[in-house]
Amino acid sequence: MQLKRTKILATLGPATDKPGVLEGLFDAGIDVVRLNFSHGSAQDHINRAERVRELSKKTGRRVGILADLQGPKIRIERFKDSKIWLEEGQDFALDINLGKTDGDNTQVGISYEPLAREVRPGTRLLLDDGRVVLDVVKVENNTRVFTKVVVGGDLSNNKGINLLGGGLSAAALTEKDKEDIKTIAIISADYVAISFPRTGADMEEARALLEAEGCYAGLVAKVERAEAMDVIDEIILASDAIMVARGDLGVEIGDANLPAAQKLLIKRSRELNRVVITATQMMESMIENPIPTRAEVFDVANAIVDGTDAIMLSAETASGKHPIKAVEAMVRICLETEKQPSVVTSQHRMADSFSRVDEGIAMSAMYLANHTKISGIASLTETGSTTLWMSRISSGIPIFAFSSHEKTLGRVTLYRGVFPIPFTHEKMANADVNHYIIDKLKTRGVVNVGDSFIITKGDATGHIGGTNSLKVITVGEDPIR
Repeated sequence: MQLKRTKILATLGPATDKPGVLEGLFDAGIDVVRLNFSHGSAQDHINRAERVRELSKKTGRRVGILADLQGPKIRIERFKDSKIWLEEGQDFALDINLGKTDGDNTQVGISYEPLAREVRPGTRLLLDDGRVVLDVVKVENNTRVFTKVVVGGDLSNNKGINLLGGGLSAAALTEKDKEDIKTIAIISADYVAISFPRTGADMEEARALLEAEGCYAGLVAKVERAEAMDVIDEIILASDAIMVARGDLGVEIGDANLPAAQKLLIKRSRELNRVVITATQMMESMIENPIPTRAEVFDVANAIVDGTDAIMLSAETASGKHPIKAVEAMVRICLETEKQPSVVTSQHRMADSFSRVDEGIAMSAMYLANHTKISGIASLTETGSTTLWMSRISSGIPIFAFSSHEKTLGRVTLYRGVFPIPFTHEKMANADVNHYIIDKLKTRGVVNVGDSFIITKGDATGHIGGTNSLKVITVGEDPIR
């Protein structure tokens, strides 16, 4: 049985609320769902999370939940007629004092009050993900920004504003986000994504707010700002995962710079033992069409080859016409790409020394697995750290995380090549534990007689950081000790 190693993260929405669709996504192979707090009510998200938990219990597949905070909305206001057309070369103004619905072909209001203080003549503004481009000509009274249209076209209500090169000072966490954190605590999300962080301090603030509500979810930093790239190691280390959010990031750093930035972000995340998600427009044509474009197939495959832990679907599943087909297409690409030799070989940390025994055990297990005939690794883990270290090594070997902790089972849903299995082994003898592990894997159809498996665990049950043993067993040999 070939297991898909790259994780698929699917956004929930109106399309997945239809009867049978969420069940179809489970069957198709999703690993984590995304609740997008930019849309929908708190109760919508609670209801969807409950359905995911119910289906996880029913199917025996632990699917994780990622709650994605909206973050600061830097947007224009609305037009009298909902939409205008801007001609290249014409004058156009952005005005904080203009009525929220009084926009026309010459001006529009803005929701971000500091904008006029943060731009100057020559600043380039990108609206609607860069579809409309404006150059600032002058600023009047710190309230009205006069611009010249560089790239024109349709402009409709509430479109976003970015600065080329970044520089807007909006805080990463808004009052709405702080209210949404209370809902996220009720949901007990496995991960929380923070939009537009500028520094590691933004992530630390988010963690403190979550913990104050009793929520200890993993934190995902959405890399969307140009200035975030200047302190990227700091942001990665303050997080549990990062998301390569290619929409706003591409607008701020320029689309031609985005491929190199994506490769760097994936590489540094893996080097720093963090999880990485690649997102935005991965299968966008499938919002309307039942098959992806060849360019989208290559995009997904390249992210997998580079080592991303997870690939994300947004509108494709939340509001698209073919949510199940989009996941099925991603699964096909994952399975075929993961057969390539370059995807299962690694030189990661070959020259390093390890300060922790459990980390050394994790690296030893992967070296042994990659250089002998090992069919899989079973890791008894309290926090998931051992399996995280293992998953940083490129390999075709499946890693099964056995844990009695719901938090840990949720965390590993995003780790590349790691599969969560609920397990309680208190008061079991070592040989009984080994038998139990193999029986569990047999019921999942992932082991056969004659297969060799590595088991890692600690002598002291329930002790964090206690993994200190590695054992190789062969299925069918009796006794297993």
